[in-house]
Amino acid sequence: MKQIEKARAFAALHRKGDPVVLYNIWDVGSAVAVAESGAKALATGSWSVAAAGGFGDGQKIPLLLLCDIARSIVGATELPVSIDFEGGYAETPGETAINVAHIANAGAVGINFEDQIVGGQGLHAAEAQAKRIAAIRAMADGRDLPFFINARTDVFLKEPDAAKHADLLDEAIRRGRVYEQAGASGFFVPGLSDPDLIGRVCDAVSLPVNIMMKPGAPDVATLAGLGVARISHGPFPYRAMIAWLKGEAEAIYR
Repeated sequence: MKQIEKARAFAALHRKGDPVVLYNIWDVGSAVAVAESGAKALATGSWSVAAAGGFGDGQKIPLLLLCDIARSIVGATELPVSIDFEGGYAETPGETAINVAHIANAGAVGINFEDQIVGGQGLHAAEAQAKRIAAIRAMADGRDLPFFINARTDVFLKEPDAAKHADLLDEAIRRGRVYEQAGASGFFVPGLSDPDLIGRVCDAVSLPVNIMMKPGAPDVATLAGLGVARISHGPFPYRAMIAWLKGEAEAIYR
């Protein structure tokens, strides 16, 4: 019941206009530090977890090792923990659901689940991704676990030219609605930073919308006013920590 209660509490934090802020972590030490700083929930970032273990991003860190890291983080805090699970380490709906079950077994209350083809080109078709989301939801429902599936679309992340993001808006919104019908709990649109476009996504998709903080992104108050329900920081906390550590070490060795 404890995991179920945490999952319900985590979902309740996602409120349009009053977003939950997740300062992404990567191991037990960072989890404890962020928890003691006043966080209401914890979430890993895949890039950070991989880098901390000496791996590249893109499902390079072994699945079983990731599950061990998730279990250790969950065991170190009373806060709800969500795991960035990239593309699920599988292609088929059934295999994806089995892999997510391992993360649930570790005590996590949710995942980020992206629609880019990890290790390949482009994105999964929305309908194919929806089948994978539906399989994850069926697995969680079989446990009576209100597992938070944060469905991520990489429509904007794959296009580095922000001037072209307006042309991608309709496709992103379509994916958000398709993923919602499949059982997603939230809709993550990393790479999107234009306030007008963010507001339009929040208005068009009834799922709680997640925006990733990055240089040039609107501040928390602005995002709240646009209707955002979740703000995450991705790899930036880890990168800042490593830059600080390197600077301190360089000062000593000079």
